[in-house]
Amino acid sequence: MGKSFNTIQFHADRCDGCGDCMTACAQAKAGTDDLAQSRIRIVPAGGGVYELALCRQCGDPKCVMNCPSGALTKNAATGVIDWDWGKCVNCLLCTVGCAYAGIVFEAEVGHVTKCDTCDGDPACVKVCPHGALEYKTVAGIFNEYGDKEDLFAPGLSACQGCNSELLIRHTLRKVGPETVVAAPPGCIPGMGTVGYNGKTGCKVPIFHPLLTNTASMLAGLKKQYNRMGRDVTMLALAGDGGTADVGFQSLSGAAERNDQMLFVCVDNEGYMNTGMQASGATSFGSWTSTTPVGSAMKGKSTEAKNLPVVMMMHNCSYVATASTAFLEDYYAKLEKAIEASKHGMAYLHVYAPCPTGWRFSSAMTTQVCRMQVLSNFVTLWEFEPGRGLRFTHPVDRPRTIEEYLKLIGKYKHLEPEQVAHIRKSVHDKVAFLKRFAAADAAAAAG
Repeated sequence: MGKSFNTIQFHADRCDGCGDCMTACAQAKAGTDDLAQSRIRIVPAGGGVYELALCRQCGDPKCVMNCPSGALTKNAATGVIDWDWGKCVNCLLCTVGCAYAGIVFEAEVGHVTKCDTCDGDPACVKVCPHGALEYKTVAGIFNEYGDKEDLFAPGLSACQGCNSELLIRHTLRKVGPETVVAAPPGCIPGMGTVGYNGKTGCKVPIFHPLLTNTASMLAGLKKQYNRMGRDVTMLALAGDGGTADVGFQSLSGAAERNDQMLFVCVDNEGYMNTGMQASGATSFGSWTSTTPVGSAMKGKSTEAKNLPVVMMMHNCSYVATASTAFLEDYYAKLEKAIEASKHGMAYLHVYAPCPTGWRFSSAMTTQVCRMQVLSNFVTLWEFEPGRGLRFTHPVDRPRTIEEYLKLIGKYKHLEPEQVAHIRKSVHDKVAFLKRFAAADAAAAAG
């Protein structure tokens, strides 16, 4: 498969033009506060918006192609465009080829300069007070797992834009072949993972339990494998209906016993496989086939169960929330969950917006996933007994809840008082989690 590289990402919506990144760069590279020596430039674009001038370490770098002396080369190990001053003839053809103003002539030093990512620890990123600069290391996932065998067959029959297929393929690559999968009724077996006509879409053992007994069946299987002396991961891939509603009794029992398994809830906020009915995890105001919108009813009138917190209260070996828009975060949590499942219950709650049931374009799935987190409608955190709760992707300057809701058709009918209710609910849930995190941090500090 090729190779992927880490990169510096710019979030223009978070940048206020403070210039701290330029000062840090000038200090790191030239030992001065003179911003002319910075290799990163924040440029006003008008209307309070800022743009970035920085070397993007392009995969097909025009600066390298334009360089007649071979002074610029693409580093095959790091992905950085390296500059060799000994070969440079100061022709400046590289600056002509760069569309991002990432390599420029610096009169103070008499040659071109460009970003080298500070050997993988960029000074600019560390000082940005608003998170407008982020060093993305997700390339490591591709490099480590890209060549591993896909444990689900190609051509599964998921709806267009469904991120459940993305989720299960990544999950199995990480968990590996020594696993048994339970997929209760819902979208995941419905897309062909369990299979039909005597065939299966999965390359590891997979079975179709009832909605009511997924966790108890996995607990029994794990005990048998333990008797055989085999280290096999018990993995549940269940929807929110089979987790938060009818399947909760067996899940709660397994959690109470701290049975050895990794239970992944794929939460698309409803029974999407059978007609988009509301579940216990369906959010307030949602328009579903059982919570319609009309003169008397304006969508779901009750709040969604906060199931990750309920599971945390069971004192499981590991509990975390995740989103497919933040795969690096998900992989880190998967690693901890796999290890925790060797001695107890690990529970991952993955938020999975559904284009069909939520009424948004199939091309917008990742955008909706990301906006869930950026608006704090969804928070990413993890819990470990003895260490408590901590946020893994805190959002201190959240986007407005209206920006999130307007992306989704099942919220198009919302009236101002309903939006205000959701805004307050989101605020209260975040405040609740922050109190937990603060208490746990204080207890850990002694």
